[in-house]
Amino acid sequence: MLAPVIKKNDKSARLLIGVVSFVVFAAVVLLSRVKLEVDLGFDVHVFAKINAILNTAVTLLLAAGLVAVKMKRFNTHKNIMLTAMVFSALFLVSYICYHLFTGETKFGGTGAIKTFYYFILITHIFLAAVILPFILFTVYRGLTAEFPQHKKIARITWPIWFYVAATGVIVYLMISPYYV
Repeated sequence: MLAPVIKKNDKSARLLIGVVSFVVFAAVVLLSRVKLEVDLGFDVHVFAKINAILNTAVTLLLAAGLVAVKMKRFNTHKNIMLTAMVFSALFLVSYICYHLFTGETKFGGTGAIKTFYYFILITHIFLAAVILPFILFTVYRGLTAEFPQHKKIARITWPIWFYVAATGVIVYLMISPYYV
């Protein structure tokens, strides 16, 4: 097993994770209601493509992280998962930029495909809204070398994070034909 990277301090960790989770959630909610009318000199839908690329990378990294831990390559697992965290943070910045500079895009499909799209979109949004504190607590338990607790929470966090990343790509692929 790996040595702790950070010193255990549950009280401070809970406070920091709570504050970060709240600030990120509030920023996404508030900034999604703002649209900046600025000509950036390029097609702002590039942010959506960047989001899809980052979500694809996170999906692949999460799968690789799972394989690494199953193979007991714990240092590799740690590095992969921290990279997934960085890519997720970059996604968040790109996501906020996208929504600041674009209007709402309406899905143009009908029938069963529309129902499928909205099912994926709604579950994606809901789970994306609640997963961040779980991710941060999972990382915290890993970095403090509390591996039984890390493993316990990771069994909840990993599939939800994977679903959110993968469905982010699906949502992009389904909505991108309707970008104006």
